[in-house]
Amino acid sequence: MRKTAFICDESYFWHDAGSAALVLPPGGYIQPDGSAESPDSKRRFKSLMEKSGLYDKLSLIKPYPATEDQLKYFHTGAHIENVKKLSASGGGDCGALAMVGNGSYEIALMAVGGAIAAVEAVVKGKCDNAYALTRPPGHHAVANMGMGYCIFNNAAIAALYARKELGLERVMVIDWDVHHGNGTEDAFYKDPSVLFVSIHQEKYFPAGRGEIEHIGEGEGKGTTVNIPLPAATGDAGYIYALEKVVKPVTDKFKPQLIIISAGQDANMFDPSARMMVTSEGYRKMTEIMRNLADTHCGGKLVALHEGGYSTAYVPFCCHAIVEEMSGIKTDVEDPFFPVYGTTPYNVLHDHQKARVDEVCAVHATA
Repeated sequence: MRKTAFICDESYFWHDAGSAALVLPPGGYIQPDGSAESPDSKRRFKSLMEKSGLYDKLSLIKPYPATEDQLKYFHTGAHIENVKKLSASGGGDCGALAMVGNGSYEIALMAVGGAIAAVEAVVKGKCDNAYALTRPPGHHAVANMGMGYCIFNNAAIAALYARKELGLERVMVIDWDVHHGNGTEDAFYKDPSVLFVSIHQEKYFPAGRGEIEHIGEGEGKGTTVNIPLPAATGDAGYIYALEKVVKPVTDKFKPQLIIISAGQDANMFDPSARMMVTSEGYRKMTEIMRNLADTHCGGKLVALHEGGYSTAYVPFCCHAIVEEMSGIKTDVEDPFFPVYGTTPYNVLHDHQKARVDEVCAVHATA
């Protein structure tokens, strides 16, 4: 059993992402509905851990707000001031599909602070690993604006904090959210001190990002790895990508800390994508990353919550991740297996294998 920290704050559930229909703002023929980026899947994940008894066995760490200086590790002063102004004046969009609600600036500061607190606790040895249930998410946010529900880039700032304030020389960020982590990639595209890996659904959001040939520039060439997988890729395809691409590049890079941008929206039932990963798939993915952390950085592993919009199923995916991180097994089983058990979620199809092999070939020569 490992000492796993859990970071959360009630304010995360109070961020108002606005009215929407799935991901689109209302208007014209689009009737108002609740945003897909609601607090429901996150709150239900925490509730499931409380009901299973897992929550009581974790080390609880209270987050604190990030400072503006820490935000400026990545974001421009103009973006920070815009978010602050919108938050204080009733809200508005701080970028493409990135809603700031009333008071969201303070909540977003707390989300970045939660990511920093997780990294600090792990690097300083207060715990073995940590899961931060932060909201709003962060991986789409770029330097000068928010994007795709993300206001500030939690993962990028946490990685830069580890480099600037904790003195680490090599940090890895692996983003398995179904959408490409464009903002985090921007932060480190020319930076050889951070290995950034994104596993995502091909040719999806944001458009034109996350292609195989996007491998970094200058001194950072080769330390950006994009694995765009075909729609309907399930457990077998993700595990093949981790074993054939992620493990070798991690072994070569030898990180001192691994951060997972843990978006569970590649799950079988998610309304935002068309992938087929199950809760057991996420458990196995976590096991692989935990083993890599054990090999290279004394187990120092941090998971930062990103996407995941099936309120019924995301909690079971996240619960499996925390079980695997902590080594604690509860009596929770995946109740949806009878629904998807006959689907080819654990079959590696030829076209999926070929895509991963293409990434291998590119990075063998990078």
